[in-house]
Amino acid sequence: MGDSTMIATEQESISRSEFSNISILVVDDDDSMRDILTYILQSSYNLSAVSCGTDALKALKEKHVDIVLLDLCLPDMSGLDVLREIKSNRPDIVVIMITVVKEIKSAVTAIQLGAFDYINKEFDYDELRALIGRAVEQLKSHREISYLREEVEQRVPQEFVIGKTEEMQKTCELMRKAAAVPSTVLITGESGTGKEMVARQIHKWSDRASAPFVAINLASIPSELIESILFGHEKGSFTGAHCQRSGKFELASSGSLFLDEISELRVDLQAKLLRAIQEGEVERVGAAHPVPIDVRLIAATNIDLQAAVRNGGFREDLFYRINVLPIHLPPLRERRSDVPELIDLFLNRYSKRFHRNIRGMTDEARDILCAYNWPGNIRELENLLERMVALADGDMLTIYDVPVEYRVFPFPFAKGTYKMTDALKMAVEAFERAFILQALKEENWHQSRTAERLGVHRKTLEYKIKRFKIQKDPSSSEE
Repeated sequence: MGDSTMIATEQESISRSEFSNISILVVDDDDSMRDILTYILQSSYNLSAVSCGTDALKALKEKHVDIVLLDLCLPDMSGLDVLREIKSNRPDIVVIMITVVKEIKSAVTAIQLGAFDYINKEFDYDELRALIGRAVEQLKSHREISYLREEVEQRVPQEFVIGKTEEMQKTCELMRKAAAVPSTVLITGESGTGKEMVARQIHKWSDRASAPFVAINLASIPSELIESILFGHEKGSFTGAHCQRSGKFELASSGSLFLDEISELRVDLQAKLLRAIQEGEVERVGAAHPVPIDVRLIAATNIDLQAAVRNGGFREDLFYRINVLPIHLPPLRERRSDVPELIDLFLNRYSKRFHRNIRGMTDEARDILCAYNWPGNIRELENLLERMVALADGDMLTIYDVPVEYRVFPFPFAKGTYKMTDALKMAVEAFERAFILQALKEENWHQSRTAERLGVHRKTLEYKIKRFKIQKDPSSSEE
């Protein structure tokens, strides 16, 4: 099996910092086999060992385990039965079977039951380390996919508002048709119109819904890193490439890859992207052979890609390849009738998130938001509602919870619903309310001192507090 000095030297060359968080459980009734495996692996991994299936299942309940080296022949139960139990309760654990030559048929059965691989008891040290290395890479890939899923869940709303406008109804119909086929989708629209939300909904409606949805904003990544992030890289392919890394295409295997701001992709990488789409394979940076992929691509942009093609900033062949199923999202100002539904959606979301009992919004406040032009589209509306819920004094959002700039500036866009004199009056009232509220807070809500500081009679202050619906802090002192 090799010289022990050489083994020790090779073991020291393995970076413990890279693998020390990986826990391996050895399950074998042969004392010498457990000792050998412990000797080889303990310097690089968190290692524990047991001699029977019962102890193995007990250990899995009591501690975190990433990889199990499992003997097929155990004294109390079959290794296959242990494998079935592991895959039933902990399918994320990587299981490697330990066999002898005469058990090869059972080892094949183990693979069919979900084992990662098997190794003969007369193994070579290098062979074992290589196998463990592949198992670790699989674990890393699965963890990265889980992380991406969690990240997307946090960033992308689960609720999807179709809206009442005819254009959005047609858009929804297009989305359902796109979900039913594997063709590439190009979503266009201004920033903040919900392109990623639409991409995710298409994925959820498709037959790939159980596979990963991986999103990447190309505008947010340094140009020199995009190739590695998209396509992956091999160990040593460039400075800092200390290990092999899968790209976003591989992480989205069997699922959907969403490329936002695709116009930001460098022209030289556009050719590589085109090949990935057409050939169904990607080449990691520094790789000698391509990796096959099965990914549904959804792209998005907020610019006119056809104009970019004419100007030489975007490849014409790539444009036609991604523009198979075009979906355009209208700006929020063109679908104002959808604003009330979106308001209710965001009110409910942030009331739950901030543990606030917000009952709703007054008609006056709602009218202001419906009249606003929303240059930032749905993203701006959501950010505003988050802010209003977070800062609200009461359980009902009123006109005074709407920031001043939204109370003044929406009216020129309201097609005569409001007069500019009304806007001026509201702006003055908003300033007065904010001024009084600040004075009350500085005087710890003591009305007599606040009235004296403002130079008004206390009765006047009480009237203003009632008129502007300024709520007294429950923790403030009583007079």
